Amino acid sequence: MTPPNGAQALWQTLAAHGVGTVFGYPGGAIMPVYDALTLFPDIRHILARHEQGAIHAAEGWAKATGDLGVCLATSGPGATNLVTGLADAMMDSVPLLAITGNVARHLMGTDAFQEADITGITLPITKHNYVVQEAGDLPRVVAEAIHIARSGRPGPVLVDIPKDVQLAAFAGEVHGPQAPPEAPAPDPHALEAAVALLKEARRPVLMVGGGAQGAAAEVTAFARAWRIPTITTLMGLGAFPASDGLWLGMPGMHGSVAANRAISEADVLIGIGLRFDDRVTGRVKDFASRASIIHIDLDAAEISKIVRAHVPVRADAGRAARLLTERAQPLSHPEWTATLAEWRTRGEHPAHWGAAQAVRQVVSRLGPGDILSTDVGQHQMLAAQLARFDRPRRWLTSGGLGTMGFGFPAAIGAALAEPGVTSMVIAGDGGFQMTAQELATLTKYGIRNVKICIVNNSYLGMVRQWQELFHERRYSEVYLGDSNPDFLKLADAYGISGWRADNADDLEGAIDAWLAHDGSALLEVVVPNEHGVFPMVPAGAALSEMIETEPQAVPGGRA
Repeated sequence: MTPPNGAQALWQTLAAHGVGTVFGYPGGAIMPVYDALTLFPDIRHILARHEQGAIHAAEGWAKATGDLGVCLATSGPGATNLVTGLADAMMDSVPLLAITGNVARHLMGTDAFQEADITGITLPITKHNYVVQEAGDLPRVVAEAIHIARSGRPGPVLVDIPKDVQLAAFAGEVHGPQAPPEAPAPDPHALEAAVALLKEARRPVLMVGGGAQGAAAEVTAFARAWRIPTITTLMGLGAFPASDGLWLGMPGMHGSVAANRAISEADVLIGIGLRFDDRVTGRVKDFASRASIIHIDLDAAEISKIVRAHVPVRADAGRAARLLTERAQPLSHPEWTATLAEWRTRGEHPAHWGAAQAVRQVVSRLGPGDILSTDVGQHQMLAAQLARFDRPRRWLTSGGLGTMGFGFPAAIGAALAEPGVTSMVIAGDGGFQMTAQELATLTKYGIRNVKICIVNNSYLGMVRQWQELFHERRYSEVYLGDSNPDFLKLADAYGISGWRADNADDLEGAIDAWLAHDGSALLEVVVPNEHGVFPMVPAGAALSEMIETEPQAVPGGRA
């Protein structure tokens, strides 16, 4: 049936594209869309408690599934509350469709109530955006937006719909999905040059980034066929199995000793599906300075943007990996293997009671199919160092933008996408409070598979660590302990059960109870604040200049 107005045409188009779950928050300028939603019972709407919660949940859905996440918001402040999530999705290449309402067309540009130029605001942080001027254009625009968000290097697209367009009579056709474009074939000459370099390598290293999450099987087969020691970036964790003997860990500012030293000593480095960002490279001029670099990426703009590629290969990660596997000649370099094995033993966390011990015990309980989300800070880096992922899309974190408040709603989105697995989130006491209101979302929808772990050190821990190391221990505005809530009482107020551990002896029992509870639950682990996250490459230093182990701990205190 032809829908009678633009709002219903929107929902018909989303349904035709297989969208079954959306996250959002209503308001005046998007009200016709919410009114039309009542006619589409097969589409599940998840009412967040803040638009930021809605868009991060949509990101969590998309990161866990590899498919499109969808969120809705009203005009003005509703739309601007999506900005952080859009920037986050853009940085981390997350396929996302954001739909906003706006004031009626005749009011646009008049500073009307709750008006904001959301397309102008978000132009630099979206792959594309639209203002729909006619109801008849809605299905085409939405179909284009979904196609753009999903195709090539994924990313967010925003569609802004004036209220009168939502209400306008619709005459037209609803558009279904477009066939995705075929990924570009690698230049055969570039591919042969890459093969030639690999054949001559004596100290080869493979770096795998988030762009390979959808090509984990092909990339893993490539690494194993050539026998190349492999590093996975923060966003690439899980794209190569951590249980494989070739895996060296994560590189960069808080990477493993083995990964960072391997990069510094490599003679051939092949990067696939990554952009060599500053947290990975350290001082760029000294990054892999002894290596010939092969860079494979779908986005031509990323190749040689930061690190010059000796062999640039624009290609889809899976397709390039398959072709390289077909040309495989297993490499055998016993001296390099022995050196890497020695480096693997270095940079271990101390055994004292603290955040590292707590995170280690928590992540050790993850099942192979479970999903781990994190917020941003010390706990994030500890989880990245200590968790082990053998499957892609089991690790959800905010990489490029480093968004505090991301972890908890992302875990909710992942839990709804995969209700049969545990969706665990590790957050800090600071970041959790940025989106803690989404506890109401757990309660409202009876979501039973989210396990929340708050690592509470009473500080903004990562900022405190930098102030300790680089600002002569002037702890400025980082102490939270005098005003943090009782997190168990907060959870209880929303009907969520909670447990607390503040020492090593109580932790195991608290984790047992937390995980055994039939339903979503919260675990607070109270830890000392004087410990940092190491290894660490100081800002502006080379990877080879990393601090391998924690210096003498300095007791914390308020400045």
